[in-house]
Amino acid sequence: MACKKIGSFSNAMWQRGSSCRVSLCAGLNIPAFACGSFTSTGSTMNGQKCCKDGQNCGPTKHLAANHNPVAAPVTSHRHQFVGKSRGEESLTKSGRAFSSTAPQINNKTYLWARYNEMKRLVHDLIPPGVCSLLNPSTIYANNEVNLEEVDIYGFDYDYTLALYSSALDEMIYNKAREFLVQHYKYPEGISKYDYIPNFATRGLHYDIQKGLLMKIDAFHYIQLGTVYRGLKPVPDDEVMKLYGGSNHVPLHQVSGFYGKGPKMKQFMDVFSIPEMTLLAAANDYFISNDIEYDPVHLYKDVSDAIGMVHIKGYMYKWIMQDLEKYILRGDETYAVLHRLASQGKKLFLITNSPFSFVDKGMKYMVGKEWRDFFDVVIVQADKPHFFNDCIKPFRRLDSNGDLQWDRIKTLEKGQIYKQGNLVDFLKLTGWRGSKVFYFGDHLYSDLADLMLRHGWRTGAIVPELEVETKVVNTEQYAQSLTWLQALTGLLERMQMYRDPESKKVLQEWLKEREELRAVTKNLFNPHFGSIFRTCHNPTYFSRRLCRFSDLYMASISCLLNYDLSYTFYPRRTPLQHEAPLWMDQLCTGCMKTPFLEEMAHIR
Repeated sequence: MACKKIGSFSNAMWQRGSSCRVSLCAGLNIPAFACGSFTSTGSTMNGQKCCKDGQNCGPTKHLAANHNPVAAPVTSHRHQFVGKSRGEESLTKSGRAFSSTAPQINNKTYLWARYNEMKRLVHDLIPPGVCSLLNPSTIYANNEVNLEEVDIYGFDYDYTLALYSSALDEMIYNKAREFLVQHYKYPEGISKYDYIPNFATRGLHYDIQKGLLMKIDAFHYIQLGTVYRGLKPVPDDEVMKLYGGSNHVPLHQVSGFYGKGPKMKQFMDVFSIPEMTLLAAANDYFISNDIEYDPVHLYKDVSDAIGMVHIKGYMYKWIMQDLEKYILRGDETYAVLHRLASQGKKLFLITNSPFSFVDKGMKYMVGKEWRDFFDVVIVQADKPHFFNDCIKPFRRLDSNGDLQWDRIKTLEKGQIYKQGNLVDFLKLTGWRGSKVFYFGDHLYSDLADLMLRHGWRTGAIVPELEVETKVVNTEQYAQSLTWLQALTGLLERMQMYRDPESKKVLQEWLKEREELRAVTKNLFNPHFGSIFRTCHNPTYFSRRLCRFSDLYMASISCLLNYDLSYTFYPRRTPLQHEAPLWMDQLCTGCMKTPFLEEMAHIR
């Protein structure tokens, strides 16, 4: 079957809406679910009247000068039928005229007919075998960026220049669990909890005092169904009780500027996946064995145990001993750096990792002369403090990695520098503003200060995009999401039916809507869903992603798909008051404005 893009859904629905409605629902003797129309008059989206035989009957009359279609109240659909002639019977309601000689049908039959017609349209317009529309190598723009204006490219190292396999997560988890039992004297039974791949997702919040892991949306609301105490979900009613009868978390509790508030911590680092999993496992052990414990102590001890894996160098040692196992796509890193350098761009590296670790990884990915690509290399920078204070001076390392005592007056190509701060970096390089583009994976530590305080361009590396794009490209997701949007539109438009039978129908639709939400969530992660969305809102992670990054992508290799004079344009998405005039809103029935049909001439 030929590929049909989701975008054609809008066009097809629009074409259907501009043709005669009788042809769509003649068998049901009710108006079709015409795209973007309320069938409150005889006019169509082209300003033409539709006759009973489907012929064009000429332009409709203009609305009265004193008529305001936006301010007019929503009228009931129960009198809106297609009959012999719309002029034979006239009903007046809210100052508007309706005509029909069609036999009356009950509201329940009418609602289900609208439901079945929309379901058929969704099924027909998104056929089985729909092709993949999203390329996982795409770069997405939150802000307009012209690469031709960028002269300097900077990079973090871990999960930016170097991507790691999921095998590393399990190693970190196992070693931190060992620390927790042997060093912090936690019960031996915790050792029986093996690592659970894909349990947690990045961007989750952890309530330190309650010991709860959860997903929070951009408006600080907890997504019910994604709250876990240990490894078990917490019922929605219990969540509401725990948070004072609401699933809203106040701003001062959610997290501070760097993702940590007095009561909650947001896990934004890719390295935090094993930490969240260990927290869940340890909580689960205490709860399952009815052992009293303090969640605050547990959080601190797990955090320290994870930190020890890094501080004591275990993670660095594992990767350096088996680079092929842990480092992914090193040849693409070489290709990106070579391309940028060959076109005269200046490059720099600012990482928190030690030089010996970075040196071995870069030699593996790029080659022995990797430092020739970079104009400045800074290791153990202590981000985010590197970006927001001016205390630590730069120190130079010799070829063996030993610290030198000389005062740093210039940052020279071929040298390695440690620590330092951004204030001195800007003075010594003169690199300022939007001609500098920095890429990193951590929205807070890598990007926030650079965008908000210094006006650099920022690029977020989001490895999860690759997996989530594959889900979005599946037929099941396309069908489920489109029907979910259409069903939401039906609920919104039909909610004025208040009789008992209609309420039962609407309750069935609401139930189906919740089931569809669960289906789309589970396609990404059965516990927490997509890292980018809750049921319908962007996640707190998405909000920060849009705030702190100009561009975001799955890996820096995505840059290879674009010319270095390419301009990224963010897609204009509708504000809520603009939504009725956008094609996707018209076609899924999620209209906010009554009598939109009469407003179509403004297109």
